[in-house]
Amino acid sequence: MANNNTLVVPQAKAAINQIKLEVAQELGIPFQPNGYNGNLATRDAGAIGGNITKRLVQIAEQQLTGFKR
Repeated sequence: MANNNTLVVPQAKAAINQIKLEVAQELGIPFQPNGYNGNLATRDAGAIGGNITKRLVQIAEQQLTGFKR
């Protein structure tokens, strides 16, 4: 299976990794930012991903409207 997880803006990698770490910490999920995370439960990985998506949508909405919450 091909890996299609290429970043459109490669410079955004550090920001995405920072959000991933912040979300994991907020949820109390043990996460290794530069290590092996294959031991994460599927539910935990999904929770991290879902919250990242929610946060990115909020950021985009703020930028589009010029409004900050």
